[in-house]
Formats: sequence, structure tokens, C-alpha cells
Amino acid sequence: MKSITMKSLAALLAMGLFSVWAWAAQPVNVNTASAEEIAESLKGVGLSKAEAIVSYRGEHGEFKHVDELVNVKGIGIRTVDINREYIQLDNSKLAASK
Repeated sequence: MKSITMKSLAALLAMGLFSVWAWAAQPVNVNTASAEEIAESLKGVGLSKAEAIVSYRGEHGEFKHVDELVNVKGIGIRTVDINREYIQLDNSKLAASK
């Protein structure tokens, strides 16, 4: 019985570590990425907000500065700040300037 409990605990820990890894933010170019890619890459940005980013980009053109993302409905400065180091505006560099 004890070994089953230990196996269950080990499985839960493994799933927990995988979950943390799976939710880690990754660099993403918000000027070229699909809504799905943006949602998968940025913390606190689900598919709905990512679709709003893509829609805004389509209406207003490419983002020239990372802080322009706050103009997208549902995206606030806190979300931008959390993801600042992962938001790319072009393929050559990150948009980490404040």
C-alpha cells in the first residue's frame, strides 16, 4: 500500500514539474505570430486575448514598440511587463526596452 502512495506522489510531482515547464513563457514575434502561437508563448494571454492582438495588428499595422500592446482590449501594462522580455517585434531582437 505504501508503494502505491509513493508512486502516486511521484506521478503528481512529475505532472507538476511538467505543468510548470509547459507554462513557461517563450519568445514570440507579435507582428507575425498566429493567435495560437501568442497564446501558447505568453503568460496571462489566452486565445481570446491573442486573437485581439492579431486583430489589432491587422487593423493598425505592426507594433513598433512593446508598450503599444496596451492599446489592445484586454491587455494591460501588467501583462506587458510580465512578458516584456519574451515579446519580439522583429526577428532580430527582443523588445525589452522600457
